[in-house]
Amino acid sequence: MMTKIYRKPFTGLLFISFCLLFNACGQQLPSDFIQSDALPKIYPDYVDVTVPVNIAPLTFEMDDQSEEIAVRYSFNDEEIICGGTKAQPDINEWKQLAAAAQGKDIQVETYACKDGQWTKFKPFNIHVSPDSIDAYISYRLIPPSYVYYEDLTISQRCIENYEESVIYDNMLCTKDNEGQCINCHNYQQYNPERMQFHARQNMGGTVIAYDGKIRKINMKNDSILSAGVYPAWHPELPLIIYSTNKTAQIFHVSDLNKIEVYDMESDLIAYDVMKNEVTNIENDPNEFEVYPFWAPDGKSIYFASAHFEYPDTIKSKKYELISHAYSIKYNIYKKSFEPATMTFGPRELVFAADSLNKSATLPRISPDGRYLMFALAEYGVFHIWHHDADLWIMDLQTGEARPAEEINSPDTESYHSWSSNGKWVVFSSRRDDGNFTRPFFAHIDANGKGSKPFELPCADPDYHRQFMKCYNIPEFMRGPVTIKPQTFADVLKRDGGEPVKYVQKLSR
Repeated sequence: MMTKIYRKPFTGLLFISFCLLFNACGQQLPSDFIQSDALPKIYPDYVDVTVPVNIAPLTFEMDDQSEEIAVRYSFNDEEIICGGTKAQPDINEWKQLAAAAQGKDIQVETYACKDGQWTKFKPFNIHVSPDSIDAYISYRLIPPSYVYYEDLTISQRCIENYEESVIYDNMLCTKDNEGQCINCHNYQQYNPERMQFHARQNMGGTVIAYDGKIRKINMKNDSILSAGVYPAWHPELPLIIYSTNKTAQIFHVSDLNKIEVYDMESDLIAYDVMKNEVTNIENDPNEFEVYPFWAPDGKSIYFASAHFEYPDTIKSKKYELISHAYSIKYNIYKKSFEPATMTFGPRELVFAADSLNKSATLPRISPDGRYLMFALAEYGVFHIWHHDADLWIMDLQTGEARPAEEINSPDTESYHSWSSNGKWVVFSSRRDDGNFTRPFFAHIDANGKGSKPFELPCADPDYHRQFMKCYNIPEFMRGPVTIKPQTFADVLKRDGGEPVKYVQKLSR
């Protein structure tokens, strides 16, 4: 016997007698309709996507002027029928259906009523992978102009449902003209109890939470270029690699890329969390090193670096960088690391993007150590505003690199993160409208091939079209951060922070 999992009945007008809607129990689909050979145009686009078995329900709406829709999600003898103006399956019913269909497909049949006439569209499938996904992601929510930056948060979302909460609110330490800017949240091995983020300007410092202890660190030191910026936790050791950056921002008048963020100088430093010690590991004045990331075995660090030499006599480093912005190309390098002696080897070239007249940033290694994913664009280091930016994937066993065409879109693909099991990636994309970055997910198979990406599901499928903020730096987490935002604020309000000690070499 077929199990019928019915949702709410239709609301609105009964258009004409042969256009049969749900009865009071919501037990029927339209019986009189026009059959279309076309797939439905829906938002978000979930047609033929691959999703993890533990994902929240995929809600959607018609991307046209349909007055009402009716949708059947089905697998074998189980189905969910829902309708109204949007398809919004009940979360418990969805979980039951997805669990039954894992490893196979949920079929989706869509009916839409416009001007009193129902149309049934060609069915499509949602492929349910048995590969689960980490339950949480976190991200920074920020207005897209980067002008009014005080109104931003680091937030977290359970992707098994729709629950979102704030990790830290920038406004907690902002007052009058004394603003603050928070950024660069990062975790050790997806562990929400071992995290860090930066607060710039008023009451600034680096906040480090480590197994229940929360500290504010003053990482500025005369022996290093700047306080730590882009972080990478060692997989096991209490050790963080940072890039240190002297960063500037300009706004283009006529360029398609509205905003340019660039480094006038940048180095790499290593920071011992327990000893509060810091040392330089890459500080060539003619190299701009940035975006470190550990290999999963903890025995090498990957990073991006561009070669640039200032002339002996210059009026302004900022002017010099702006004048040569299109010629600055970053390559991917790595350095070996010996945990027993805490020593780093020389840099080794991994991917020469400049040989393609391109610039590569944000190297990220899959948890099995097999694949390197990075962002590639025409020039520069801050690709999140570069409309030509794409994701590339490199097989570290063969050295073969290729554009991830199955993941990319005609617009920006940028910051990305691997799930803890290496089966999924989340990345920032502007494919919807060219202005707002939103999180998209894709399954990565054993051959490094990605599935069609799907947008972060929301309880209301129209939510992202109404939400005027960007999602930046999506990071997977095994669970939620449980520290309260006010607790972080109380730590930041402490004067100064613990000053780091500079050492020539770290030790165990």
